Amino acid sequence: MQSTATIIHARWIVPVEPDGAALENHSLVIHEGLILDLLPTRDAQQKYTSQHVLTLNEHALIPGLINAHTHAAMTLFRGLADDLPLMVWLNEHIWPAESTWVNNEFVFDGTQLAIAEMLRGGTTCFSDMYFFPDEAARAATLSGIRAAIGLIMIDFPTAWAANPDEYLNKGLALQDRYRNNPMISTVFAPHAPYTVSDEPLRKIQTYAEEIDIPIHIHLHETDDEIKGSLEHYQQRPMKRLDKLGLLSSRLLAVHMTHLEEHEIQRAADTGIHVIHCPESNLKLASGFCPVDKFLQAGVNVALGTDGAASNNDLDMMGEMRSAALLGKAVANDASAIPAATALRMATLNGARALGLDNVTGSLVKGKAADVVAIHLGEIESEPVYHPISQLVYATSRHQVSDVWVAGRHLLKERRLTTIDEQNVLEKTRQWRDKIAASDEKIINVR
Repeated sequence: MQSTATIIHARWIVPVEPDGAALENHSLVIHEGLILDLLPTRDAQQKYTSQHVLTLNEHALIPGLINAHTHAAMTLFRGLADDLPLMVWLNEHIWPAESTWVNNEFVFDGTQLAIAEMLRGGTTCFSDMYFFPDEAARAATLSGIRAAIGLIMIDFPTAWAANPDEYLNKGLALQDRYRNNPMISTVFAPHAPYTVSDEPLRKIQTYAEEIDIPIHIHLHETDDEIKGSLEHYQQRPMKRLDKLGLLSSRLLAVHMTHLEEHEIQRAADTGIHVIHCPESNLKLASGFCPVDKFLQAGVNVALGTDGAASNNDLDMMGEMRSAALLGKAVANDASAIPAATALRMATLNGARALGLDNVTGSLVKGKAADVVAIHLGEIESEPVYHPISQLVYATSRHQVSDVWVAGRHLLKERRLTTIDEQNVLEKTRQWRDKIAASDEKIINVR
């Protein structure tokens, strides 16, 4: 018998590849951080041995969930200014709070809080867009989670950089620091067409091609964004990015809620990836992403939570359910966005958007052992007729029992193994008290 690092015997394994498969009484064999084998449990017991064997008779194993768009550190602003339109929320509340509070300590502590929440909810990889990306990368590295760190770009000065050139130079230095790190990748992250002018976008496009990394941007998020672009540039935001050469398979277009039919086709023709954030869009009344139309056109659609300041959680299990249900309503078709598609959007599609689909996103031999165990034997998710449907429509993140990232057991029976939960809570409450004491106007907006 062959000795391996870890063997997990599960009632079901949902590998995502092939699409819609749910393998009953199968086992996952992990060795040196990779998936060595996936086979029937009876065969695994005869072929492999390990000192670490886990038998999960009421669980489903799925690939780690991929949160393809978030602002992790903003978890410290969770609930700060709710029930407001996007631009009021940004201009009158979030941006003033950021100018007061955002520094390296804020970003590290906020990102650590976000990572703890994401791991407990089955997320094993996240794509971030925020200031002090070096601190986000440090928090991710210490926790063991996989991360695509955004190299933020914005026209105006912040605590992180004074001008576009400084944003770019700092971003390139960070990219160089992590370019050989197997757990940390980088993406250019110009905030949005209305906050980044043409010249910085051109430079980002040039460098993205040169060093071969994605570009992550908010796009067509609100009707106001489009009206503003027509006023200032005499063209819609997507058309402007097209003329600048940004529409390509390296572009991650976040939100995409206000579109004309020809723009959906253009997205397909250029190979851009759409990052759908259904719950944030609903909460901010930003609009509806035509997910079914994108999928029918052949566009890769992944899922993100957005930041916890506008969601208000980083729950990818909930995001899957919202995406499936909302997609049906928008398409006026109950067969649109079936459960298997929603799961793929939350896993393999996210990996593909980030250029990581050869590493993660599905449970196949040779990929990283980014694995989530979900207990389906609870009252709320029984009886189980179809495991994938149950995962998407009836299961909560609190049923995530165990999480492995690159074979490391980061969540073990609901307990984090690399993060001091009590320390995270204490720091979070200290930030709450400081922010509340000086931001009474924001806190009291209702």
